[in-house]
Amino acid sequence: MTTVADMFRAVALRNHRLHPLDASMDSGSVSRVFVNLMLLSIVLFLVWLARARRNAALLSPQSRVPTAAETIGGWFIPVSNLFGPRERVLDIGRASSRSWDEKRDVTLVNLWWGAWIAHGLMAVMAIQVAPESMTLLVVTEALMIAAGVLLGLVVERITTLQTDAIRAAAPAVSLPQG
Repeated sequence: MTTVADMFRAVALRNHRLHPLDASMDSGSVSRVFVNLMLLSIVLFLVWLARARRNAALLSPQSRVPTAAETIGGWFIPVSNLFGPRERVLDIGRASSRSWDEKRDVTLVNLWWGAWIAHGLMAVMAIQVAPESMTLLVVTEALMIAAGVLLGLVVERITTLQTDAIRAAAPAVSLPQG
């Protein structure tokens, strides 16, 4: 959802930079829509992450599962938010199911996290070093899109692992013969 809004925002920004006096382009409105969708996406992701953490703790009580404060709060603590959230997602994934594939699933999380961090660094660089650079804008937006798609795959993978583990753990209910 945010990735699509970000693409529209990038196009509006590009058009505004190419044609700054064109009154038909309201990049401010597009940016407001993007910010609102981004906030909604952040809230929905954090709700999913909290539920995934709780499910992982129930599915694998002996595993190292981060606390709720570590899982959510880690996103908001400077410096720690550069590496902590990745570790929390990995801990949740590992505790979610024995089907966690260490090589494949860790690679997926690493790709998502790398794209997310690279996007953040590029965004800062684009603003500080070359705010008019179309190349930096395109690279930044491409990294945002990649991070969004990869996060969708991470969410889908952990959700599938947890759903399968919950189904496997649920006792089979036999229907009365009638």
